[in-house]
Amino acid sequence: MADDGTGRESDDGRGRTGGTGASGGTGRRRGREETADERADRQWQDLLQETRVAQTGVQILLGFLLTVVFTPRFESLGSADKGIYIATVVLGSLATGALIGPVSFHRVVAGRRLKPHAVTWASRLIFVGIVLLLATLTSALFLILRVATDDGLVPWIVGAVLAWYLLCWFALPLWARRRHTAEREE
Repeated sequence: MADDGTGRESDDGRGRTGGTGASGGTGRRRGREETADERADRQWQDLLQETRVAQTGVQILLGFLLTVVFTPRFESLGSADKGIYIATVVLGSLATGALIGPVSFHRVVAGRRLKPHAVTWASRLIFVGIVLLLATLTSALFLILRVATDDGLVPWIVGAVLAWYLLCWFALPLWARRRHTAEREE
């Protein structure tokens, strides 16, 4: 079994993955023994689970954001804050579209034996959706803190929260991927 460089396992030429190579001399088998279709089904289920979490969060956030414009306080916002609000709503809408996109994609291609392709495109849409969600959350936090306080610490607080998101959502997973992928290849 080999990693094809994209983080996906390659098959053994018979449509199966998993291989029989020993891991570290222990004689244990590495990976899973599954057909390409079985792998696509498993990956699709994994994507659905991941998407449910992100979809719920972005939909709740967008719902709250959409109501702000109808509050009396909105009219008292300055043009800069209104601009930040509009950018935040647009980012939230784009994130929602990207995170719901895999469902529509699957519906359109269902029954056409394209699940491996659907998994690839859904994964890309979810990644874009997560990046847009990151931008939405950062923008919303910036707006809320600007309205709640005139403190000069707002950009620093938002920067710290953004750094936390980047650490949790990207840096740690990439570090673990690199570290553990390297260990398996040794």
